[in-house]
Amino acid sequence: MCGIVGYIGTNKAVPIILEGLKRLEYRGYDSAGLAVYCGDNELAVRRAKGKLRNLEDAIRMNPVEGTCGIGHTRWATHGRPTEENAHPHRDCKGDIVVVHNGIVENYLPLKHGLESEGHVFKTETDTEVIAHLVEKHFKGNLEEAVRAAVKELTGVFALAVIARTDPNKIVAARFGPPVVIGIGDDEYFVASDVPAILSHTRDMFFLADGDMAILTPGGVRLSDFDGRPVNRQITHVLWDPILAEKGGYKHFMLKEIYEQPRAVRDTTLGRVGQETGRIFLDEMDIAPAEFARFRQVKIIACGTSWHAALAGKFMIEKLARIPVEVDYGSEFRYRDPIVGDDTLTVVISQSGETADTLAAQREAKLKGSRTLAICNVVGSMITREAAGSIFTHAGPEIGVASTKAFTCQLTALFILAMYLGQANRFLGESASRCLVQELLRIPGKLETVLSNNPVYEALGKELFRSTDFLFLGRGVHFPIALEGALKLKEISYIHAEGYPAGEMKHGPNALIDEKLPVVVLATHDDSPESRLLYEKTLSNIQEVKAREGIVVALATEGDDKVRKMADHVIEIPPSSDLLTPILESVPLQLLAYHIAVRRGCDVDQPRNLAKSVTVE
Repeated sequence: MCGIVGYIGTNKAVPIILEGLKRLEYRGYDSAGLAVYCGDNELAVRRAKGKLRNLEDAIRMNPVEGTCGIGHTRWATHGRPTEENAHPHRDCKGDIVVVHNGIVENYLPLKHGLESEGHVFKTETDTEVIAHLVEKHFKGNLEEAVRAAVKELTGVFALAVIARTDPNKIVAARFGPPVVIGIGDDEYFVASDVPAILSHTRDMFFLADGDMAILTPGGVRLSDFDGRPVNRQITHVLWDPILAEKGGYKHFMLKEIYEQPRAVRDTTLGRVGQETGRIFLDEMDIAPAEFARFRQVKIIACGTSWHAALAGKFMIEKLARIPVEVDYGSEFRYRDPIVGDDTLTVVISQSGETADTLAAQREAKLKGSRTLAICNVVGSMITREAAGSIFTHAGPEIGVASTKAFTCQLTALFILAMYLGQANRFLGESASRCLVQELLRIPGKLETVLSNNPVYEALGKELFRSTDFLFLGRGVHFPIALEGALKLKEISYIHAEGYPAGEMKHGPNALIDEKLPVVVLATHDDSPESRLLYEKTLSNIQEVKAREGIVVALATEGDDKVRKMADHVIEIPPSSDLLTPILESVPLQLLAYHIAVRRGCDVDQPRNLAKSVTVE
């Protein structure tokens, strides 16, 4: 989950590396460091514990300049978050420096072997082993030494390496975590993620597993770990660099919450026929007739994306009448899942590089399933390995707690559900037109939800001292209850639990007292199924009130029944029951945000978390 940035060109490397690391702090912020080739046969290293500003202070006190360098922001795995354990790591002589994202599983036997050969280690990290391995194999050519070193590693890694004795060269390698290479005008970049270099170039490509890139002032060469040349297609990234800026908002999270009307609109754009109700999915190597033959769907995801997957199950089963199973990426491949060629496996990942989801995708493919990716990053590994992709077009999401990526995933799953229903002829033309019309109204309704920010801010002020929360929902709204609880615990550090409202009598009622806020999703549309669940949810509210709990209800506009029963009411515009989860998500995001701000928490960089989990 760590962040890597490298630069080689004609400009000063340090400002570019620091800027890139700022844009990657969501990947880790335990410590930071950089190394720069300064000319005159000198390699300078600066490191600092804690957030990036500490590294900036260290460089102000002890400046360093050069046009070739690498940097790192760390999320600790092996070794405590100290300056000593901060990257870059060096070999015995300080001639070779390495930055690394990943886990070297065999680092202990490698370390013992190197120590027996006379190598001296100074840190607790697994990464230092890589520096000493490169030193061991170095004979004047850095890429050959790195190539020999990576063949001894077991685990996953993304590397960038420079050497004092082979100057003006960066060697990058990938096996697992993402590495993106940027192509500029007489300058070249390496990074863990697109936002790090987006302000300098939009022409990039991702390395595949087993790729090595050699960056020099003259260009970029690619090979595999055996030295054979490889080619990767350059992608022109359409994200506007301004999207990676705060734009006047206090936090990235708040900005990204307010970007959701635009993001959902962009996810829908070009995929729906407004007059006909037809769904168009163009980025597919799966023929429409093949979609009609699928007899089951498996959806695989982690974290927030898993909650979107749970909502997607309701959407697909309702609109296409195909049975759906939802799995955690971290569990799927360990249970020998039953998957065949009549199964569509949908993998969901904001980054497209989530290690567990990627491994599950590969397991499904090995068992003969076609895989479809729902992802935000063009060119990412999950999309390259899928038979088709639905890109969410949310733009860069910097806040660690996912917001706009989640609502765009819900939108993409709704579109997929309609497509499957149309492919197998369960969903007719009239119903499709009505659903598409309702989908196209969602961005405008999101703007209405966002206009009520004073309500969420007042609730935050009222509830921020609470130590526990319960979130309740039924049907397709239960996954949103789970997501609301996750958002709150992620950024405010308050214990929160999402629960099916119908299960309250089976245990959770014991938790309710006058100090417990209970957030109840009590929306509905006019369908009989929705009205039935709504009436049952009203009974759950009565259960909470009978035990003196504090009820915060999400209700459909104009619902007087809920208003009479609840202590606090948040109203959202009416919509189809399957699309209401998109609208429900935003108040829960803003409630979590305002509570966290009141508690003095760092909402963009919550403790112990990182944005993209690229190691198991």
